[in-house]
Amino acid sequence: MDEKNFAELRRLELRLMDPAVRHDRANVASLLADDFVEFGASGRVWTRDSILELLATERFDAPVIEDFRCRMLGEHVALVTYRAVRMKPEGERAATLRSSLWMRKSGNWQMYFHQGTKCSE
Repeated sequence: MDEKNFAELRRLELRLMDPAVRHDRANVASLLADDFVEFGASGRVWTRDSILELLATERFDAPVIEDFRCRMLGEHVALVTYRAVRMKPEGERAATLRSSLWMRKSGNWQMYFHQGTKCSE
């Protein structure tokens, strides 16, 4: 993968974890495809509309991103994977494996699919 796409997709993933961005419906909507779907770590399935509603009011502390990887699956399709880590109040790490499918249309990347899976370390 070229460095430009890697850096851009990492920046976009981090934007989606920024609490100020998450509370801005228009900002998030511009990053998610109309038919976006997420399989949450909780087992819940989220649509674009349900995610936009949730993010507008949620309390969110951005995790630390580890092992960020990006693979081009086609000229305009990329798979991003990483581990999102938060510290529990008792000092233990809580990690979630994350994967996102991004597609570039008209020069802009949009997320089409995201999945979070709880993992043990």
